[in-house]
Amino acid sequence: MPGRAADRGQVPLCSAAAAEEESRAGAEGSAGGGGAPERQTIVWRNVVLMSLLHLAAAYSLVLIPKAQPLTLLWAYFCFLLTALGVTAGAHRLWSHRSYKAKLPLRIFLAAANSMAFQNDIFEWSRDHRVHHKYSETDADPHNARRGFFFSHVGWLFVRKHRDVIEKGRTLDVTDLLADPVVRFQRKYYKISVVLMCFMVPTLVPWYLWGESLWNSYFLASILRYAISLNVTWLVNSAAHMYGNRPYDKHISPRQNPLVTLGAIGEGFHNYHHTFPFDYSTSEFGLNFNPTTWFIDAMCWLGLATDRKRATKPMIEARKARTGDGSA
Repeated sequence: MPGRAADRGQVPLCSAAAAEEESRAGAEGSAGGGGAPERQTIVWRNVVLMSLLHLAAAYSLVLIPKAQPLTLLWAYFCFLLTALGVTAGAHRLWSHRSYKAKLPLRIFLAAANSMAFQNDIFEWSRDHRVHHKYSETDADPHNARRGFFFSHVGWLFVRKHRDVIEKGRTLDVTDLLADPVVRFQRKYYKISVVLMCFMVPTLVPWYLWGESLWNSYFLASILRYAISLNVTWLVNSAAHMYGNRPYDKHISPRQNPLVTLGAIGEGFHNYHHTFPFDYSTSEFGLNFNPTTWFIDAMCWLGLATDRKRATKPMIEARKARTGDGSA
């Protein structure tokens, strides 16, 4: 759920973020019914940058036949690292506290999260908590009731609705601020993004196996980044609109197998919004859920602990009470 990269160098974090976002909210209305605000201020810089990124990604496709196979494998490996920085890191660890991670794992996930370039851990996690608490209202940063385009990418093209900011201030984020890894990444976010999102993916193929800098940059940085953004956005858009609702038919999020494939386990979205504390975000555990595989492996290595799970009786009772009757 990326947004623009802002200057993260000021402390305290809460007050700095609140002041910045208050100015970004502009003069938007604050109707809380989930409809579109009366007035939208377009952030033209984001429109231009995202357009250029996707044009560059489209151009990158013509370079695929010209690149070395190792470069394509490296680009996919960087995609997986990028995804883990969001799914296992900002989402399941920091947003939901669904498991605990020791310092080396938190450092790794923070570096991978910078490779993702989807806002720093603090802002990503805070906005995601708002998304869960006020889902499909004006306080939801990517409210799916405003349509597929808005929930996918359009929310980045307009200033945040004032309700997002006001409701965000009411959430307890002291756990995020207490983590030195989160504070460090936020303070040095711009530097970490330049290094992890662009320099490392570009320089490794050039240095290790002689790939051209041109191919490395467009394939391992630009194309990989654009694909990872859209995969994440599909969780906000497609997984809130298309699929079944076996756990709670009264909420918008759905079970979407295609999103699950792309987002390495994040498409079991009706389950996730019903049991947001579950570290696996799915009833089915290891059933194509690479993020769950990763967290389980980290537990086996002693780097993660205290995985939270919804119990089978709890799941079955909820299905019977609020599910749509689908499998």
